[in-house]
Parts: sequence; C-alpha cells; structure tokens
Amino acid sequence: MENKNSSIFDFELKLIYEYFSNFERQGVGSPEMTIKALSFIDNHTQESKILDIGCGTGGQTMTIAQNTKGNITGIEIFPNFIDIFNNNAKKRGLQNRVNGIVGSMDNLPFHNEEFDIIWCEGAIYNIGFERGLSEWRKYLKKDGYIAVTDTTWFTEKRPTEIEDYWKVHYPGITTISNNVNTMQKAGYIPVAVFTLPENCWIENYFTPQASVQENFLRKYSDNKSVEEFIKNHCRYEEEMYHKYKEYYGYVFYVGKKY
Repeated sequence: MENKNSSIFDFELKLIYEYFSNFERQGVGSPEMTIKALSFIDNHTQESKILDIGCGTGGQTMTIAQNTKGNITGIEIFPNFIDIFNNNAKKRGLQNRVNGIVGSMDNLPFHNEEFDIIWCEGAIYNIGFERGLSEWRKYLKKDGYIAVTDTTWFTEKRPTEIEDYWKVHYPGITTISNNVNTMQKAGYIPVAVFTLPENCWIENYFTPQASVQENFLRKYSDNKSVEEFIKNHCRYEEEMYHKYKEYYGYVFYVGKKY
C-alpha cells in the first residue's frame, strides 16, 4: 500500500546514502545564502575554529572555507559522505585547514568552548532546533556564533494537508518567532534571520534530482523500496513544496553566544 506520509527514515539507509551522495548539497541552500549568513559574523580570522555539524559531502563547508581563513572541521554520521567531503577539500586545495570526521551530532567529541563558529545547514532537524542550540552552545567560545537553517512555518495557519505532511516529516517545525524565542532562551543574541529564496529549493535541490531519480529507478528496477523512496518521498516532497511554498520554507538563523 502506498504511504506518501512515510518518513525518509523508513527507507533503507544505504540507499538514501547512495542517492544523496550524487549531489553537491544534500539539502536546500546555495553558496550565496551561505555567504550571506557568514557576512553577519564578525572577527573570524586565521586563528578561528569552525565546526560544521551534519556537513554531508561538504557543499556549504567548502563555501565557508573559501570565504574564511580559519580551520574547519566537518562532522557527519555517514562515512561515505566524509570520504567525499575530504576528497572535495583536497580537490580545492583546502585539505590543510578543512577536515571531515565521522561522528554524531548528539554526541560531539569536542572540548567545551573549542569553536568560534558552529554551522549547521539543513541538518539540525535530526536532533531538533531547541536541543541542538542548547547542547551545542557549550562547544562555542563566549561571543562565538552559531548559524543554522531549519524548515519553518511562515504563517500561523496553514492547510491541513501540509500540516499533516510536516507532522510526519518534522514534528518540531514551528514559526520564525518561536525559533527566535528559542534561540534567545538557549543563550544567544539573535543576529540575523532570513528566508532562503525559492531557487534554493527548485534550482539547487529539486532540479538536480530529476536525472538521478531516473538513473536510480533503472539501476534498482526490481527494488520496491527504491520506487517508494523516489515516488513517495522525493517527488512527493517536491509536489508539496510547489503546492504550499507560501506557508513554509528554510530560514537561516544566526546567533551570538553571550
């Protein structure tokens, strides 16, 4: 039976890894938006230590590295993504100050007040916005910055269909004002909040998936899990976005630890 409200976590993880390893970014975003968020962060120098949590294959990490002078550690739970991450750093000549390691965002292997900047694009939902901001704060130096993106409601009311969709895929989704309030309660001064434009979804996330989906379906033509993943997760996610994009989207939140 079809279940369009199946969570991505219901599918075989190895297939999800393989699918998303085909893309420079594993989520919604763009180099321009990464640079914009970085523009709100003061005083990053050659001595700065930056942590990118849930870095994937490093699409945004390489952009950060090309626009800063400090040392960057990317941490990601999937070893294959880290292999690609470190290879991408080497290709760009960044391997002396950009390094990816395997680890979990809910059990970070770092010291208190080790980092000047903590970054997380499109991954904090795995632990939850409030928990992530609260637990990661101890790894930031005083006056250090955190920058994260999270799926967010733009309106207080929305149609039942999209409400039900996100209850399954990200029960923690809430409004901008609630997230800003959460950031303040977690011990940060909100520095910048801005919405990612449609091209971050359409041109940089959905469009690149089209040819990969066809190849994936051909490669695994006898695998019902792949067919379900493509149809009931990937394509349904795109359908929901086009239908209800005025009600939700990704938002960048930049905060300063006090």
